[in-house]
Amino acid sequence: MNKEEVYRTLFETKVVAVIRVDNSANLLEAATALHKGGVRALEITMTSPGALDAIKEANEKLDDDVVIGVGSVLDPETARAAIIAGVKFVVSPVLNLDIIRMCQRYSITCIPGAFTPTEILRAWEAGADFVKIFPATRLGPSFIKDIKGPMPQVKLTPTGGVNLDNAAEFIKAGASFVGAGGSLVKKQLIADKKWDQLTALAAQFIEKVKS
Repeated sequence: MNKEEVYRTLFETKVVAVIRVDNSANLLEAATALHKGGVRALEITMTSPGALDAIKEANEKLDDDVVIGVGSVLDPETARAAIIAGVKFVVSPVLNLDIIRMCQRYSITCIPGAFTPTEILRAWEAGADFVKIFPATRLGPSFIKDIKGPMPQVKLTPTGGVNLDNAAEFIKAGASFVGAGGSLVKKQLIADKKWDQLTALAAQFIEKVKS
């Protein structure tokens, strides 16, 4: 899947599932369940045990229309390791310009984190494909709308505090897509291996954002 196809998947699906688990054995099953629910973009965080191995396995076993990315990337070295493992997008909770440069070198979609208008603009000017508003927990959808006023060209995506109740509001406010972690990839469902319930929850998120 090339960069243009990654863009299209993120825009069309509008939900990225942020997978952060304690047991690497459940990573692939969780990813499969989310995909069955219609979530086609999966972000496996580097804070999950065996993240790089899980990325490789997910790329081998999931359908071609699934986009596997990596999250919680703090430095360009980690970004490169994940790119070699097969990720199609790289997400960071912070603004590190070297990560953006590394992604550009390999033509990989880069989504750095930012919190202030100045950080957002710096990320965009440096070549970010999307800018992750993080943490969006206390900012809410109105912050997206406020930023899009003076900077309509910047593609924004919130992570942190996104749930079933506000996901659609973030999209309406101008977000290109949302990143959903604990509200979607529920640890208890994964621990109990309730894959059907995880699939149903993913379908609910997709329905919300597309409504």
